[in-house]
Formats: sequence, structure tokens, C-alpha cells
Amino acid sequence: MPVILFSAPYMIPVLDRFRPLLESYDLEIVVPLVRERLEESELLPYAGKYDGTICGDDRYTERVLEACAPRLKVISKWGSGIDSIDQQTAARLGVQVCRTPNAFTLPVADTVMGYMLAFVRRHPWLDRAVKAGKWEKLPGRSLSECTLGVIGVGNIGKAVIRRAHAFGMDILGNDIVEIAPDFIAEYQVEMTGPEDLLERADFISLNCDLNPTSYHLINEATLELMKPSSVLINAARGSIVDEKALIQALQSGRIAGAALDVFEIEPLPLDNPLLKMDNVLLAPHNANSSPSAWERVHRNTIRNLLTGLAIECADLDERIKRFST
Repeated sequence: MPVILFSAPYMIPVLDRFRPLLESYDLEIVVPLVRERLEESELLPYAGKYDGTICGDDRYTERVLEACAPRLKVISKWGSGIDSIDQQTAARLGVQVCRTPNAFTLPVADTVMGYMLAFVRRHPWLDRAVKAGKWEKLPGRSLSECTLGVIGVGNIGKAVIRRAHAFGMDILGNDIVEIAPDFIAEYQVEMTGPEDLLERADFISLNCDLNPTSYHLINEATLELMKPSSVLINAARGSIVDEKALIQALQSGRIAGAALDVFEIEPLPLDNPLLKMDNVLLAPHNANSSPSAWERVHRNTIRNLLTGLAIECADLDERIKRFST
């Protein structure tokens, strides 16, 4: 009977729904204690004891993967980001790494728009002031008066651009791959270099994957290029931003603000200076929140697991219906 390490924090709360389904495929489920993710030291005690995993951002380092081989056959990642997995080592050891691409495009794009609207219309600050007994009219702007710079014009970046175009924003785009000319023409995107984008944009939305080319893409040098009135939005991956450099830029007034859904260390440590900044909006890695998106990812993650274990799952949807009634 294959053993599955079930450590995806978004699925553990609904495991009771899926346990009968998984057990119908003769799988044994092991559920560790997970807060946000399993670190290397937390995974190693399970090494060699399971055949597949449904996981979140667990740290599958070279050391962990080598300890798990040759028994581990498949890592089925809940969601799309797989930067926490050493993919070269996994490939060398024959461990399949599966994910659900384009999983959270719509909720993440909505999150980016929500942050921009919050900053231009000043809603969080107005609400806070009125509740404190102040009747102070803070100056706001229309998004149509602003320029958006999108770094990473993939699925999410395109969804952000579609929304921003509807609000009448001027849009700058940057990507390391060529973007389809018809998309650029339809949404009036000016593709440009990263330096030019940072210098001209009022809002910079990071929508790229985390990889060697994007690690600390936003750092002391690139923050120096941004306008003092600009706002950085990161709903992608925490390590795209050098957090220490960002904190210094915010504290010094180098940039006007930031909206952050992801961080270099999660959960955010309680002594992090970002928690005390009035010009920063924070969220606990929650931009993917969407019942329909989560349900789709739940099912795809299970399908990827079964496929990786060479278990016939053509009847998966039928079984899900049966065990859901």
C-alpha cells in the first residue's frame, strides 16, 4: 500500500472530505503537524517512509530528496510555485514534480487591483482616521492618472494588465520572454526594460516566478530607480524582493509604500519592522484565496499524485462525486 505524506496546509483542513477518496485508491495517509510549510529538518524524519506527497511549499532540498530516494516517486505540489523544490536533484533521482499551473490567476490579479485601489483612494487610511474620530480628507487619485509597471507578463501579469486597462491606466510591461504582439496591441502595453519601467511607474506589480533571474530582483540598486511617489506590490514570491533593502527604502522615504502578500520568511516574524509601518499593507500569503480555484487545485493535485504513482484515475471525478454525497 503506497504511503502518502499529506502536508499541504490548504488541504489539511478539508482532508476529511478527501480521505475516503484517497483510501479508495488503497493509499495510506500520514499527516504531519504543519503551520506554513515543512522545513528540511522537519521532512528528514519522514525520509524513506513514503511513496508520494501532496505538499505546499515544503523545503525539498537536495539532502531531503536524497534521503527520500528511491522510495519517493512523486511530489504533487498544491498550487503552481515549485521554487522550494530542488528540481535538478528531483530529476536526477527520478522523482516526478507536479503542479497546477495558472491555478490562481484571477484571485491574485484581483488582489493586485485591490491594493492599487486602496492606495489611490486611501480607503484603509480614511477608515482608520474616521474611526479614530478624525474628519480629515486625504488627497486621492484616479487609477486613470497612474502608470502601472508589470514585471512578469505571464498568466497573472496578463490578468492584471486586462484589469488595469479597463481602469484607463498607462501600462508598462517587462519580461524575459517575448510577449504576443496581439496582446500588447489590444491592451496598449509598452514593453520596456526593467530600469525604464521602475523609473516611470507609479505602481510596480511583481508577477514573475522565483528563479535565479528574479531572486532579489528588487534590491537596493533597483529601489533607487523608483519614483519617491511609487508603490511596490508583491503577490508573487517573497524572495523576489530583498526585504532588508525594501525596509530601508520605506523608512527613508525612497518610495511611498508597499503592498506585500508574500515575504522572505513566512509567517512574518513579529519583530519585522514592516509590521509597524503606516505606508505598508500586509497579508499572510492570501492572494490565492478563492473557493472555486482552491477546489480545482485540490482535484488536480490529487490527480497529479495518482498519475505519478501510476495509479489509474480515469474515474477520479466520478469517485469525487460519490464520496462527496
